Amino acid sequence: MVALLTTMIIGAQGVHQVQLTLKSGDVKLYDVDQLKSIEYMGDRVAVTQQQTIQDIYDALVTKVSFIKKQEGGQDAVIDNGCAEIFEARGWQESAYVKWHETTGAVGYHVFIKGEEYEQWTKIDPQLIRNYGTYLRADVVGLRPGRYAMKVEPVFVGDVTPTCGASFASEMVVRAYDRSGFAHFNYDKGVGAYNNDGTLKSNAVVIYVTSANAKTVKARLSSGEFTGLQAIVNAYQKGNVTTPLAVRFIGTIKAADVDSFGSSEEGIQVKGKNADSELNITFEGIGDDATIHGFGFLVRNSKSVEFRNFAVMRCMDDGISLDTDNSNVWLHNIDVFYGKHGSGDHAKGDGAIDVKSDSKYVTLSYCRFWDTGKSNMFGMKSESGPNYITYHHNWFDHSDSRHPRIRTMSVHAYNNYFDGNSKYGIGVTSGASCFAENNYFRHAHDPLLSSKQGTDARGSGTFSGEDGGIIKSFGNLYRETGGSSYYQPITWQQNNTSFDCYEATTRDEQVPASVKTLAGGTSYHNFDTDPSLMYTYTPDAAQDVPAIVTGYYGAGRLNHGDCQFAFNNAVDDTAYDVNAALESLIDGYKTALVGIYGEDSGQGGDEPGGGDQGGGEVTPQPEGTIFCTFDKSGTPSNDFFTVVGNGSNSKGTATIDGETYDTCLKMESSTNITFTLAKTMLMTLYFGDQETASIKVDGVKKTSDNSTYSQTLDEGQHVLTKADSRNLFGIKLEPVE
Repeated sequence: MVALLTTMIIGAQGVHQVQLTLKSGDVKLYDVDQLKSIEYMGDRVAVTQQQTIQDIYDALVTKVSFIKKQEGGQDAVIDNGCAEIFEARGWQESAYVKWHETTGAVGYHVFIKGEEYEQWTKIDPQLIRNYGTYLRADVVGLRPGRYAMKVEPVFVGDVTPTCGASFASEMVVRAYDRSGFAHFNYDKGVGAYNNDGTLKSNAVVIYVTSANAKTVKARLSSGEFTGLQAIVNAYQKGNVTTPLAVRFIGTIKAADVDSFGSSEEGIQVKGKNADSELNITFEGIGDDATIHGFGFLVRNSKSVEFRNFAVMRCMDDGISLDTDNSNVWLHNIDVFYGKHGSGDHAKGDGAIDVKSDSKYVTLSYCRFWDTGKSNMFGMKSESGPNYITYHHNWFDHSDSRHPRIRTMSVHAYNNYFDGNSKYGIGVTSGASCFAENNYFRHAHDPLLSSKQGTDARGSGTFSGEDGGIIKSFGNLYRETGGSSYYQPITWQQNNTSFDCYEATTRDEQVPASVKTLAGGTSYHNFDTDPSLMYTYTPDAAQDVPAIVTGYYGAGRLNHGDCQFAFNNAVDDTAYDVNAALESLIDGYKTALVGIYGEDSGQGGDEPGGGDQGGGEVTPQPEGTIFCTFDKSGTPSNDFFTVVGNGSNSKGTATIDGETYDTCLKMESSTNITFTLAKTMLMTLYFGDQETASIKVDGVKKTSDNSTYSQTLDEGQHVLTKADSRNLFGIKLEPVE
């Protein structure tokens, strides 16, 4: 027996881990490349690792199996020049590179090459960010394949250094998993992207930051719009057909946004009529994009995607699909606590909810961090069935609703239920759920049907509504501690009062005679009807924890920048607010220091950009910076980005003894943005017959004469109208 197991281990190098299942339901994992042998001696199992460490199990092991090991990303091949690249990888339809600051550099150009980019192609400057101790660039919208990235520091006077560019090659980019109902019979690509990962034709890209969420602009098919909510609102009239990629950089807080279309949720995404095709993607750049203090409400919308960002302390729901939506795809999102409330709202309300006749939705690869009420699918008014897919999500010590389903038909497969204190999947009101190849680790009440089975043991565990039917196949229940509340009651065990019907094969139909105890409804069998069901390949249930927690698993890229380790001994059964996690998210601050190209907000023709016309990194000039305007409002110095109208009939201004007769009119639509690399003194010159009045970064400033001066810190600044005035000049002087 020893020789047999040793041979199996040698032949299982690609499988990566050996799993021992114990009588208690616990599992023990060993990396194959660290094992020397596994010996059976009667009921005794001895595991010897390469370092001669031996674990002995006396009459405890019930099964030995081989499973996948948690997968890590493939590091790029790095060839450094001036910039010291220290990390580079491909991910899912994206790639990134990180490097240390180059002495003397005032900026950086970053290029990508591979697949559709046959030549080195410059990326949008907004994708290049400064995190204080290092710099980082991400490229999104990539086809699967192999890529290389190049980093070139920019020096004053465009001096070309002898050390040359730095390269990261052999960056492997994978496709996002598009399995599920969101893409069923919809081959156009959900959101702003095609199914091959690239942007749709003529897509518009906007970069949204804390500094520009109120002022970011987008030119859509019906005109130009300013501010995040205003841009999204442009789709409500039904005359905008432009695909839109909204890219979040860093942390965006509620106070940063121009307005909210929903007073309860936050940003409202709404079409003119039911299922209006919008083609909008909301996505985070890198591993730190975070929405803080608000969420999203989606109505009357078709072809909308949310991906790769975190939601913290949302007002009500993190994302609510409410009323007549279809073909919506939510994936790789980290959901943390919402707004603190009383009772069952202590952790907030819903994390992600789907209701009011929303259908053809996929929720995948999301991570729920101790959320209280994780997902509700269906209210009471739906006609049903509304088809929803739920796969490869990580319920990381979340409490309940994984999901709670009314009326809808849901396929829940390959999800990782990891220490859930209340219940897993719950069905009511005639809903049908196919629960397939999920992994339940110490999950209390993993499968529930209202008023029957486990729910009928007391006064009602989770609902007083009529029941629904769960078809179960291939699910694993681990670390149950022997409690019956960690194993479902099957129809085969009790034909009257049961939690689920345990199928013998994936394609087995549930007999019509299998009905709910309350309501008398039967299973829909949607999953065995090819006209209703998509094609997919489920992973083995035993591999789910490694897949979901791996590099290409649930949550943001690299599992995000906000990390927390739960204590299973305590947190598996706890459902109160975790004080340590709460403290972490309430004290969370992005490490982001600056963004190259932040003054634009617009994506260019570079990789990942649309048709907005971006710009390159512009180093800040040395010494004094001075700007005037011509009669059309165009600035004399391209250090400033100006939106507004000029005039040559508004009088004159005297600046340093010289008279100027053209100006920029400060109107409601006027906007001047610029970014300082160091602290400087700003002086603004208005008409000689005027008193100064202007808003600096949203705050009104005035003086008793025609000039106004203020010291500005490094970072982006915005000048807008306070009162009707005429601005003739701007001077920026270094502060010694």
